[in-house]
Amino acid sequence: MADLIATLNVSASGMDAQSMRLRHISENIANVDTPGYRRKLIAFESQRIDGRATGGVTPGAVHLDPGALAQVYDPANPLADPTGHYDGSNVDIVVEIADAREAQRSYEANLRMFDQARQMASSLLDLLRR
Repeated sequence: MADLIATLNVSASGMDAQSMRLRHISENIANVDTPGYRRKLIAFESQRIDGRATGGVTPGAVHLDPGALAQVYDPANPLADPTGHYDGSNVDIVVEIADAREAQRSYEANLRMFDQARQMASSLLDLLRR
């Protein structure tokens, strides 16, 4: 039974991490046209309790993408320099959509694993009641 509970914890941590990742991806998409906006990236870290790995993950610190900002030519923009350029964002909408799909698929896989472990625990409890 302890293994089933550990499986529930691992899949729940995966769903939590992927939902955090989706939140940052949606912020990136929302700011694709914001001048000077840098893409947010999040890394996952191994979850540890009392110094030992549990198999789960935790969202790590949010980092800003160090990539170059796009140079946008618009002389009418108040942010434009004397050459008519200003710094756009470094968000690539195609990359963000691909990352969102990957995070969604990972979330769904963790959800299926959580549901399977829940059903197995329920079946075990039903057997023990007999």
